[in-house]
Amino acid sequence: MKFKKILRGPLPWIIIPVVLIGTAMLFLFQPQYQAVPTNVGMQFIQDGNVEEALIVDNEQRVDLVLNQADDEYGDRVQFYYVEQRGDAVVEGIDQANPSEGFTDEVPQGNWFLSMLGILIPITLLALLFYFFMTRMAGGGRGAMQFGKSKAQMLSKDMPQVKFADVAGADEAVEELHEIKEFLQDPEKFQAVGARIPKGVLLYGPPGTGKTLLARAVAGEAGVPFYSISGSDFVEM
Repeated sequence: MKFKKILRGPLPWIIIPVVLIGTAMLFLFQPQYQAVPTNVGMQFIQDGNVEEALIVDNEQRVDLVLNQADDEYGDRVQFYYVEQRGDAVVEGIDQANPSEGFTDEVPQGNWFLSMLGILIPITLLALLFYFFMTRMAGGGRGAMQFGKSKAQMLSKDMPQVKFADVAGADEAVEELHEIKEFLQDPEKFQAVGARIPKGVLLYGPPGTGKTLLARAVAGEAGVPFYSISGSDFVEM
C-alpha cells in the first residue's frame, strides 16, 4: 500500500526528470571535439601543432588538443583513420612529441550509462502502464477519464421540481409520498424495523413524466438528484 501511495504521489514525477537531466548533463559537459577530415588531422600532427593526443583503439579515432586553436575547427579536433594507416598515425604523433604526451585507450563500455539506458525506458513504460491501469480501474477519476460515469447530479441548492408541478399522475404521486418521507427521515422507519427500499421502478412510454416524478421526489425530500440515460449503461 505504501508503494502505491508513493507512485500516486509527486515523488516519481520529480525523480524521473532529475535522472533524465543528470544523464543528459553527463553527455553535455564532456569535452566536445570537432570532427575533421583525416588529412586535416594528419596535417596538424605533421605541423607539430599538438599539445595532447589520445588514440582510441578499435574505433580508429584520434582526439587532439592543439597548441594553437585553428580558426575553423577550434582547439579540440578528432578524426578517424582506416586500420591500415594505424602505424602511420602512431608514428606521426610520436614524431610530433605532444607537450602533454599522448596515450592509447581501449574503449570499455560504461556500465552505469548502459544500465541507465536500459532501466530508464523500462521504468518509464512501467510507470505509464501502472498509471493508466490504476486510472482505468478508478471509475472515471483517471487521466483521459476512462469509464467515466455519465450520471449528472442536481444538488438540492438548485431549483427543484415539487409534487405540485406534476399533473396527471396523482396515483403515482401518492405512492411516492412514502419514498419522500423515508428520504427526509429514514431513522423513523428504521426504528420500527422497516427495510430500506431498494428503489422504485417507474415505467411508461417516453414523455409521460417519469423523470419529472423522480426529480419531484428529490425536490420534496431536499436530496441530490442523479440522472443517467439508459444508453450510457453500455459503457459500464
